[in-house]
Amino acid sequence: MATEALHENETLASLKSEAESLKGKLEEERAKLHDVELHQVAERVEALGQFVMKTRRTLKGHGNKVLCMDWCKDKRRIVSSSQDGKVIVWDSFTTNKILTASGDGTCALWDVESGQLLQSFHGHGADVLCLDLAPSETGNTFVSGGCDKKAMVWDMRSGQCVQAFETHESDINSVRYYPSGDAFASGSDDATCRLYDLRADREVAIYSKESIIFGASSVDFSLSGRLLFAGYNDYTINVWDVLKGSRVSILFGHENRVSTLRVSPDGTAFCSGSWDHTLRVWA
Repeated sequence: MATEALHENETLASLKSEAESLKGKLEEERAKLHDVELHQVAERVEALGQFVMKTRRTLKGHGNKVLCMDWCKDKRRIVSSSQDGKVIVWDSFTTNKILTASGDGTCALWDVESGQLLQSFHGHGADVLCLDLAPSETGNTFVSGGCDKKAMVWDMRSGQCVQAFETHESDINSVRYYPSGDAFASGSDDATCRLYDLRADREVAIYSKESIIFGASSVDFSLSGRLLFAGYNDYTINVWDVLKGSRVSILFGHENRVSTLRVSPDGTAFCSGSWDHTLRVWA
């Protein structure tokens, strides 16, 4: 028995060593493709002009922290969920509430009509905090982020992880695909947002400043992809130039942590939700 256990331990050690060797070779191949930085390419791009946005609507009705929100395809209604157990559909033009219900969600693929689980996705080593579906034109994939500091890209048909990125230093709270579907951004408790190029299979930009010490809770791109909006735990929203990596604006208004943020389908405004129990429409 002791001999068998020793043999198994030696086999495991050998497999671990082989896996580390393969991982090292993959990193070497990635490095060969790393020929230029995004900010170097962006030096030829014209800088953004003055950027001004302000709150146009404040939507009040939730009785607790607003945790998640998104725009409807009609470019007018907003759906939000809160720790008060409600999902509210708002008219962003008038601030009227249209419908209330309860809701829940997990990182799994379901058949809505039958309620059957179609596919589950295993690979994260801790809680999965966020996910985003790829734009419909780019295929059946989605990206997820979690407490294991990993961002993982999944194939919905096979249930397999097809790409993984582990460069954040703390929990990943938000992920969002670039409009073209060729990249995605992430926001983390390490006080940074990052951009990952799926074709290059690597991180290409970090959005951070020494003065930003609070975590990023939610991210989204402008319709063109030139701007990245990020909500932070210090109650602010920072607006980043995606190409140059510089901050172009900082927005104030919320009185507690900004927990969720989404740009409208037509790109003319964005909405943020906060632990201050309100949503704000900016334009």
